[in-house]
Amino acid sequence: MRFRRIAGPPRYDRVARGPVQYVRVAADSGEVLGYVWADDEGVAAGWVTPPGLGPDGINAGAAWLRKLREAKARGIAPTALLAELIRDTSSCNGSGVVPGSQAEAPTLDALREMVGKGRPLST
Repeated sequence: MRFRRIAGPPRYDRVARGPVQYVRVAADSGEVLGYVWADDEGVAAGWVTPPGLGPDGINAGAAWLRKLREAKARGIAPTALLAELIRDTSSCNGSGVVPGSQAEAPTLDALREMVGKGRPLST
């Protein structure tokens, strides 16, 4: 018997078409867990994980990916999701959006490169 995937959970596109807005997410300890990015033009959003993150940090990122899927299912525009995440001060599995961290990168590749090199991102 062959299984054929018919549909899955709603997801934003993973390809940005221009500049991306992003926010930094950190654990309560201060460790950066990742970056949620958004692009309304391409109806795209996603998560970028910094290099060297341990298993606990990577697992904490899964909760943020769920937030992305839930927002898409509610029909929220990607940048509206960022605004919602910034307003929400509750903890998500011991992590949250770093206040004042919203910024813009010229492209998704530029964001990934900055995160991959461990450079501090402007806020």
